[in-house]
Amino acid sequence: MKQDYYEILGIEKGASTAEIKKAYRKKAIKYHPDKNPGDTEAEEMFKKAAEAYEVLSNPEKRARYDQYGHAAFDGSGGFGGGGMNMDDIFSQFGDIFGSAFGGGGGFGGFGGFGGGRGRVKGSNLRIRVKLNLEEVANGVEKKVKVRRKVQADGVTYTTCSTCNGTGQVTRITNTILGRMQTASTCNTCSGAGQMIDKKPADADAQGLKVKEETVSIKIPAGVVDGMQLKVSGKGNEAPGNGIPGDLIVAIEEEEHHSLKREGDNLHFDLYINIAEAVLGTSKEIDTVSGKVRIKLEEGIQSGKILRLRGKGIPNLNGYGSGDLLVHVNVWTPKTLNKEQKDFFEKMINDENFAPNPENSDKSFFEKVKDMFS
Repeated sequence: MKQDYYEILGIEKGASTAEIKKAYRKKAIKYHPDKNPGDTEAEEMFKKAAEAYEVLSNPEKRARYDQYGHAAFDGSGGFGGGGMNMDDIFSQFGDIFGSAFGGGGGFGGFGGFGGGRGRVKGSNLRIRVKLNLEEVANGVEKKVKVRRKVQADGVTYTTCSTCNGTGQVTRITNTILGRMQTASTCNTCSGAGQMIDKKPADADAQGLKVKEETVSIKIPAGVVDGMQLKVSGKGNEAPGNGIPGDLIVAIEEEEHHSLKREGDNLHFDLYINIAEAVLGTSKEIDTVSGKVRIKLEEGIQSGKILRLRGKGIPNLNGYGSGDLLVHVNVWTPKTLNKEQKDFFEKMINDENFAPNPENSDKSFFEKVKDMFS
């Protein structure tokens, strides 16, 4: 089981944004690869701290994590959902370290980031994946075709003459407080540190071309409509030695013909006739794992709710499954023949047909309360 993000950073669940940032910086400096060369355990802790910060520093991701835990990102792969990449950490969180490792926020040359240069990241791609309720309940692996930009064969690069391959341009300005040094991304190479030397005719100005690729996406059970998963490295590639963007997968849940979802619980409307309600019967109903037969007792009342425990949607955080709530509705015929009318007219004053609710027969409002408890 994955370690809790709050526990990794050593903070409380209600920690402020500033406290989260401070805790991450402390952990990152402690386990930074430059301070722990060759220490794989320290490197792993460094990655875990960055993964925790990537989620908890983002209000939307933090809210999803607080609600669903690690399962909110399972199946997404990579950053923010199961395994960090050093290039991502340095390129996205470099400013957190300040001058702790010299070079104005650089990283002592670790992973090719000496002098503060980060690698350019390709743009993200976004797709929608439709899931039926059975796929949501059981989890599924989807294969989708994606048109993404990749580096064309035969592209060669030269070092950018403006920044000399650093990806940054340093400027020194004289101010009333003295000489101030600032660094900004090189406009010539957009921070890549390289320029295209040669490229084939079918490549664009960045040396990329569009290629269709089949991507496999593992979607965990219990996802919700609108949730976004991420497949790291399956977005557009970046020129030169840049790192690929990500594929963002938006979940779209299709409506089921008979089951209605409410969180992890499911609802099913079961209609029976008066005779079935009086005499009792058995009925076959839909569930996400196939049809099941349930027994209805004699004299069952319209509005009664039968709870089938564990027949709902699995919880994203691994806390079991929701329930299937079967709502019994006794159907009253709108037209009767003479014989049927005569029978019910005789029953109007029959004491056995007079309403006589017991204490165990809950009111409508009590039933609604039970549904949401």
